[in-house]
Amino acid sequence: MSYLTHLECTKCGKEFDADKLQTVCDTCGKPLFARYDLEAVAEAVSPGDFVGREATMWRYWELLPVKDRENVVSLGEGWTPLTAARRLGEAVGVPDLMVKDEGIIPTGTFKARGLSMAVSKAKELGIKRLALPSAGNAAGAMTAYGARAGMESYVFMPEDAPKVNMVECQAVGAKVVLVKGLIGDCGRLVSQGTKEMGWFPLSTLKEPYRVEGKKTMGIEVAEQLGWELPDVIVYPTGGGTGIIGMWKAFDEMESLGWIGSERPRMVSIQAEGCAPIPKAFDEGKEESEPWEGAHTIAPGIRVPHALGDFLILNAVRESGGVAMAVSDDDIMEAVNLMARKEGLFACPEGAATLAGLSRMIEEGTVDGGERVVLFNTGSGLKYTDLFKVLAPIVDPNEKLEYRNL
Repeated sequence: MSYLTHLECTKCGKEFDADKLQTVCDTCGKPLFARYDLEAVAEAVSPGDFVGREATMWRYWELLPVKDRENVVSLGEGWTPLTAARRLGEAVGVPDLMVKDEGIIPTGTFKARGLSMAVSKAKELGIKRLALPSAGNAAGAMTAYGARAGMESYVFMPEDAPKVNMVECQAVGAKVVLVKGLIGDCGRLVSQGTKEMGWFPLSTLKEPYRVEGKKTMGIEVAEQLGWELPDVIVYPTGGGTGIIGMWKAFDEMESLGWIGSERPRMVSIQAEGCAPIPKAFDEGKEESEPWEGAHTIAPGIRVPHALGDFLILNAVRESGGVAMAVSDDDIMEAVNLMARKEGLFACPEGAATLAGLSRMIEEGTVDGGERVVLFNTGSGLKYTDLFKVLAPIVDPNEKLEYRNL
């Protein structure tokens, strides 16, 4: 069973009924967190009980918000491999390097975790029609789970979002709207249409449950490492639900006695063309300012202003971590290096973590003896438009000089 008790504002602490449809705090407008009866969870389950459970994120049922299993909308998301990347680690100077590869789960992106959870809870609360502003991958995930749940789905994406995301949304029967602008413009259109269309927006952190799906990444890392945490976690940051969710999971696991008080240094990576979090971090601010003229080859981290910016910055600072921006050139170089050294075809957002790690090693902020986990948040196969194929064309009827290939 789920031990969900209520929802709580992350800023002012106001409590809300978890059995009613909620968005953000009606007092301060900040995101809500799901809260659980952790004492009861500790009595009901221990780390050893997870052995043998289903190999999805739903293995952590007691710490998830869906109360009736009949409402779970799943495609088998979660329990992704934590892959030892020894050759890559040796190349950059961190032998104990691992990659949490989210590119292999349904829809090819970590967004599947959050949207599976959000759609499941929406189903439990009686929602029939969904809407979402998205840079691309979240739209693909939401529409897949919406289709599985038998819901109507509407997505608003920037017109320069990856074509593959548009195609996958249309393939499952969703209504796709392309917007001349960025994700913030898409969000405004979703908000404006809510009353007229009667849809429920699943925008990042504007409902309480996507982050609950994302937090399972943190629980998985702990379980896969024998209920210990790494020294450093490097994470690509757009809306930030992943880093926020993992930080929440660590607190919950400590309260349950599953882990100690030690925490990994959380490193938030953005692109130089859209870096509101690193800017706010460097300036010592609690919240970020909207980024003007956002641009990067990594659409998932092209988020000019995140609603949960204060939660991202809090996790980074409390952990002793850092927020930094990397160039698009360094991102593409990292994509190629990960692929050539480990056979991992990372999305540009995931490769941004390697670019950030490389710079941290150069600057001495990461020690070569530390255990580091990089998060690859999606499959590079969804970004093939970024690459050129450099291959000779041969005529099989002519003599081939193989040594010249």
